[in-house]
Amino acid sequence: MKMFPSRIIYTVSQITAEIKATLESEFADVLVEGEISNFTAAASGHLYFVLKDTNAQLKCVCFRSRARFFKFRAEDGLQVIVSGNLGVYETRGEYQFYVESMEPKGLGSLQLAFEQLKARLQAEGLFAAAHKKPLPLLPRCIGIVTSPTGAAIQDILRILRRRHESVQVLIHPVRVQGEGAAQEIAAAVRTLNAMPEIDVMIIGRGGGSLEDLWAFNEEVVARAIYDSRIPVVSAIGHEIDFTIADFVADLRAPTPSAAAEIVVSRKGEMIDRVANLERRLNQSLQFQLSQLRNRVFELSANRVFASVENSLAFYRQRLDDLTFRLDSGLNAKVGWLKGRWQLLAADVNRFDLLQLIRFRREALNSQLGRLQARIQLFLQSVKGRTETLEGALQALSPLAVLDRGYSICRDGQGNVLKDARSLQVGDPFSVRLAKGSVDGRAEELHPSET
Repeated sequence: MKMFPSRIIYTVSQITAEIKATLESEFADVLVEGEISNFTAAASGHLYFVLKDTNAQLKCVCFRSRARFFKFRAEDGLQVIVSGNLGVYETRGEYQFYVESMEPKGLGSLQLAFEQLKARLQAEGLFAAAHKKPLPLLPRCIGIVTSPTGAAIQDILRILRRRHESVQVLIHPVRVQGEGAAQEIAAAVRTLNAMPEIDVMIIGRGGGSLEDLWAFNEEVVARAIYDSRIPVVSAIGHEIDFTIADFVADLRAPTPSAAAEIVVSRKGEMIDRVANLERRLNQSLQFQLSQLRNRVFELSANRVFASVENSLAFYRQRLDDLTFRLDSGLNAKVGWLKGRWQLLAADVNRFDLLQLIRFRREALNSQLGRLQARIQLFLQSVKGRTETLEGALQALSPLAVLDRGYSICRDGQGNVLKDARSLQVGDPFSVRLAKGSVDGRAEELHPSET
């Protein structure tokens, strides 16, 4: 008898797992080139998109743990090369590409990230000239954000000592490259802004590659500079190096040494400038005084001044006349007021104030006597009515009935007994008498007796 081999029957989970294992082993660590489409950045930080070409498309996912290392922003229409492995999303039975890294095609990721951030911040107005703050003419204290061990700080300090040795310098040390450097730079900018003695700030470092200078291309640094109340001078790298911080700063210096020269003028130059201004001011004042002196001589020789003197003499005499008339009028008015006061004083003396008080006291005593009589009458009327009501209340009181030999019976709950059938044999009851009460139990019941 011929035996046929038995057929293997897979479950959906089993066949899906087999496919996943095959894809992951055959297509591990591969590179795929395509155009990003249907890009979505989830709130969790994961990235979902489709890579497509003219004939096919491939679903891709990049988890947050990998996406956070991307320097540029993925977006629709961007040609990229991704690396990773092919796998299966078992829940939906779909195969997809799990992205480990991503690079833009034809342009470095850092350069693309730089262009993207620059365009976005420029659209927000962070580079606008209206936001630029002027530098102080002669700062008292300069804040410097840079590495304490780099060559940039030595160049800055040397220039500052040579140009103006008395200026104060406050250095906030930070890392200028590497992971976390951008956050340190932004925090240093905010810290110096909290110090009222700082008049101007220099942010800088020496030259380097685009990767070395990348901390100054981070958005957190750009926004810290934009929010600074203190004027900021950027001095990053060499003259050919440009960073996002340069565009946001109030002034860009080509080198750290140039930043020190821009911020502080040479002391000798300042002294010469002040002396020149002082000399020009004295010359201007001497010229104006000479002109005014000549003008005074011309006016003093004019006949108009004689006429003015005569007019002044007339008005002086007129003022004396008015003064005399005012004194005479005031004396007459004071005399009239004094006589009026004397007449009023005599009227007051003739008026007997004590007699008026005595009349008022007698009238008040008379009114008080009448009021007391009315109150006594009212109280007597109220007392009579109260006694009448009290007698009626006593006559109607149940206690008065008890005085005539009656009593009140209540059951164990305190209810008044009106019918013998309200009790059972053995039930407790109480009897209220005119004086005191008696407790007992029912021995026999006679319900129908009258």
